[in-house]
Amino acid sequence: MELNEEYWDNRYKTNEIGWDLGQVSPPLKAYFDQFTNKEIKILIPGGGNSYEAEYLHEKGFKNVYVVDVSKTALNNIQNRIPDYPKSHLIHDNFFNLDLTFDLIIEQTFFCALNPSLRPAYAVKTHELLSENGKLVGLLFKVPLNDSHPPFGGSKEEYLNYFQPYFQINTMEESYNSIEARSGKELFMILQK
Repeated sequence: MELNEEYWDNRYKTNEIGWDLGQVSPPLKAYFDQFTNKEIKILIPGGGNSYEAEYLHEKGFKNVYVVDVSKTALNNIQNRIPDYPKSHLIHDNFFNLDLTFDLIIEQTFFCALNPSLRPAYAVKTHELLSENGKLVGLLFKVPLNDSHPPFGGSKEEYLNYFQPYFQINTMEESYNSIEARSGKELFMILQK
């Protein structure tokens, strides 16, 4: 199975998006609610329908960008939030980005990537972050599925990817996940 643009766009077209919560993830919402600076530049890679971007937009954040290979997913955001800046919805591969952000939000993108790309993800997030920038989000704490996404993993595995590039401020089991994911998510705050 090739996890390319056609694959992901078809998943959105056929509504085969079991990872989609239909709302902002509670751990991320709690994290966002701590912010006072609404000018920070935020990236949500592989954002899909991105209820996180919608929540931040509604809260007045001005610089929230979503990158996704699925044009359908980006159109879904634009249709749901007509005043969302079109220039902040980037139809491209995350690994092609050449911008800088203060914060990168991880919400189901890492686990959707082919596991062979995980080292490159760690390098790319580090590259895209400004000095002292943060990578914040959720990783699945479930056995690695080797045939199709979502691909899980363990804290030990994830630390191997991120420790060379980031200070690990937090990587612990999420205490406020939705019920279906309780005990299956790690919440992380990594600083460049």
